[in-house]
Amino acid sequence: MKVLVAGANGTTGRLLIELLKSDGHEPFGMVRKEEQKSTIEELGGTPVLADLTKETGHAVKGMDAVIFAAGSGSGTGSDQTTAVDRDGAINLIKETERFGQKKFVMLSSISADDPSQGSGTMEHYLKMKQEADEYLRGTELVYTIVRPGYLTNDAGTSKIEAAEKVEVASIPRADVAKTMIATLEEENTYHKTFEMISGDTQIEEALKNL
Repeated sequence: MKVLVAGANGTTGRLLIELLKSDGHEPFGMVRKEEQKSTIEELGGTPVLADLTKETGHAVKGMDAVIFAAGSGSGTGSDQTTAVDRDGAINLIKETERFGQKKFVMLSSISADDPSQGSGTMEHYLKMKQEADEYLRGTELVYTIVRPGYLTNDAGTSKIEAAEKVEVASIPRADVAKTMIATLEEENTYHKTFEMISGDTQIEEALKNL
């Protein structure tokens, strides 16, 4: 499966490229800067130069699926959060529809349905995630919205807890990446939104039980 990863140069994005390749998919990493292309190639992916805030149709064209794993980052202001986490996501969703692709996996955030649980910049971040998720749910795309808890760089266990709502806790990025890849072909995740944290159930089994 040809899979475009938006935000491929981020920590989770790089994991997605690596894991997609090892799972037998053909990963394409969307990056904004020329100097980021070599990183994607080293991980086994094909770099695609595109900016979420601009035209992205050339990046989407010919893909079997799109994974949105981009984020403005904690060090940026609210304007950048709006531009990337909401408007950038919606821009990519529109292009995915325009070019006839069907599968779109969104990396969202736990508590995105209730942004008031965040404070300050986090509340704005959750609000932007919420609005992007709502837009995706209103499309014809076969979507899956994955809402992990606090991301860590710990080693993955391939064991999670996943449900419409879970208690806020942490989860390794590696397990989030594995889960997002599993949703590409697990039909029980299609047209669903779920939260996830570390747990005791193998990823594949957890997704079948949603």
